[in-house]
Amino acid sequence: MRLPRAFGALGVVALAAALAIPPGAPQATDAASHREAPLISLDPAADITDFFMFRSYEAGNPDKVVLVMNVIPGEEPSSGPNYFLFDPNVRYAFNIDNDMDGVADDVAVEVQFSTEIRGIVDQFNLFLGYVGGADGLPPITALDGPGSEGLGLRQHYTVTMVRKGERKVLGSGLIAVPSRVGPRTMPSYDALAAQGIYDLGGGVRVFAGQREDPFYIDLGAIFDTLNLRRTPPVETAAEDANDNVNPFGTDMLSGFNVNTIAIELPSTMLTKDAGTKLGAYASTSRRKERVLREPRGEPKDVDLQRTSGPWIQVQRLANPLINEAVIGTEDKDEWNARDPEQESRFLDYYLTPRLALAMQLVFGVPAATSNRTDLRDLLLKYQAGDERLSELLRIDLSVPPTPFAAQRRMGPLAGPADPAAWPNGRRPKDDVTDIAIRVVGGPNYIAARASDGVNANDATLSDHFPFLASPHDGRNRNHANP
Repeated sequence: MRLPRAFGALGVVALAAALAIPPGAPQATDAASHREAPLISLDPAADITDFFMFRSYEAGNPDKVVLVMNVIPGEEPSSGPNYFLFDPNVRYAFNIDNDMDGVADDVAVEVQFSTEIRGIVDQFNLFLGYVGGADGLPPITALDGPGSEGLGLRQHYTVTMVRKGERKVLGSGLIAVPSRVGPRTMPSYDALAAQGIYDLGGGVRVFAGQREDPFYIDLGAIFDTLNLRRTPPVETAAEDANDNVNPFGTDMLSGFNVNTIAIELPSTMLTKDAGTKLGAYASTSRRKERVLREPRGEPKDVDLQRTSGPWIQVQRLANPLINEAVIGTEDKDEWNARDPEQESRFLDYYLTPRLALAMQLVFGVPAATSNRTDLRDLLLKYQAGDERLSELLRIDLSVPPTPFAAQRRMGPLAGPADPAAWPNGRRPKDDVTDIAIRVVGGPNYIAARASDGVNANDATLSDHFPFLASPHDGRNRNHANP
């Protein structure tokens, strides 16, 4: 379980900067959600916004595990003429630990992209990447063949499974679904996106393309030193039980999109023997820049495309909000580069959560600020007696999935509790912000129903693969304001 981490990410980032941290203590973070570390905020195509792992709740698929990685934070739908692409120089990966040793190297699913300029855009050297719907320019209704002529910037991708060094290509030549430009260019976007769901055989499906950002949070209020829109920021019992209305907060990510990689596969492809517990994290990596040198040691050539050389991890994400609000600014970039089993280097951030201290100072309500072995065990271990610390999103596959209509955003803190929610894996509906706030704050914050006041996403999630909502289109997008 990793409830604290999620919460820590929110408050620590915003509050720690305003708090007087004792000299020599690890500093709190100063980054925004979805942009959680200084270096990765400069590299959006490799910036993972969210990682989800859950048993499929689509009818007829309870034996499937779904892995979802979202990248490119804050995609403004109207950002033409160059919309949002996956980076061909990034390796996107899901990394799995299936023997509970804390090392996620038992199974990996890797996804890599290539980009082409084609069709009408290439033929006439147009200034638009996507074009259609005007006289003589047919709208984009297909990813390939007739109806795809206006799809000028098109991406293909390959999905590879790795088991202990043995590589197997699950699918290649697959086409990513493009950004949603608008109704003239793409008049039937949902039908277009459906073409991007590929059945790879053996019970495996995959999707890559643009989706609506499913994370919901009052981002601006949180990072304005917990300047939430109700004082104190608590919900009534009735408000807390309503997962469809935002009592007092504003979903600051409304109207924005992300790029999504989603894969659904039989659990037996990930588990070991009859095991039911998995730990996992998503990662992005780039090639280490290769420099060829003359005999005298002078640089001869720099491979700027980074097409060779070893892969270097530039970001990782397991539990939500950890790097944003738990890990201090001075350690954020190193944290991204480290493997999860090296989390003991950052243990102090869990034992003395800066978010809890910030909440106590801002709201004047006592919080659990030290000796938080409960958070350590919850976020870094499979069970309390484990010696190894590893920051992984863990799931017990023996817990049945909750049907979409019955899911509760507060998961283990809901009444009745929903055991298939975070921190037992993570689903798009789970309100990791409120769960984390209450768990990190401690009993006083749980009893008071502390909240950011945002209980629902701005778009309706789906009950079928890839489970995220259709993206906002560039012409008609709308952002909610306070």
